[in-house]
Amino acid sequence: MSEMPKNAFKKALREGRQQIGLWSTLPDPYVSELLSMAGFDWLLLDAEHSPTDIRLMMLQLQAARGSSTTLIVRPPVNDRVVIKQYLDIGAQTLLLPMVQSAEEAREAVSAMRYPPAGVRGVATMTRASGFGRTENYLRRAEEELCLLVQVETAEALEQIEAIAEVDGVDGIFIGPSDLAASLGFVGDSLNPEVVAIIESAIGRIRAAGKPAGILTPNIEFASRCIEIGTLFTAVGNDMGLLLGGAEALAQKFVKPQT
Repeated sequence: MSEMPKNAFKKALREGRQQIGLWSTLPDPYVSELLSMAGFDWLLLDAEHSPTDIRLMMLQLQAARGSSTTLIVRPPVNDRVVIKQYLDIGAQTLLLPMVQSAEEAREAVSAMRYPPAGVRGVATMTRASGFGRTENYLRRAEEELCLLVQVETAEALEQIEAIAEVDGVDGIFIGPSDLAASLGFVGDSLNPEVVAIIESAIGRIRAAGKPAGILTPNIEFASRCIEIGTLFTAVGNDMGLLLGGAEALAQKFVKPQT
């Protein structure tokens, strides 16, 4: 028999330790393995806005196995069947998009837990359970699972306190891009009005007793978010780093076409 893998990210949040992360939207095991060695506390493997599927995500998780970086998976939707599939392939921390209410948060929590506490379907031979070799996995899985929910619309903003009250929600993440669009500032997540609303939301999440998270590649705003209380903060994404680095190098050597 084997022991349950520990969730260092969940433990850090409970202890109030800042966790700095990187967003990964390039769905390839080679990339996941490389980025897991970069030194971040956590790496978000995205299935919402990436051309990936369950099998490819499993390969990404396998590629980065053994890394000290926590792997967080974002499924494409808050759905009990999809959640079950990602948990079964070994994801221990999920970030669920577009959670609009306490009821939707409760549904997500239920999908994370086996009966009688929830509705997660039971299978004994899964990667998550060490293919049946993890001792007492069915009874103890919940201990190391971590649920993060995204608040990213004007409607969801009004429900922050209600969502935070849901037992089993381990953190609330502000999605700046979708939130900006919902507020009428599509493509302008650093608009002063949006920034003020985000900062207020971070304070409200903290006041409600939950860890707050965000993604922003803007160094100044990332630092500001950490200063006012985000506890899990993604400070860049792989596609942006690759494109930015490539363009900067090209500008140094490639002459403009005339």
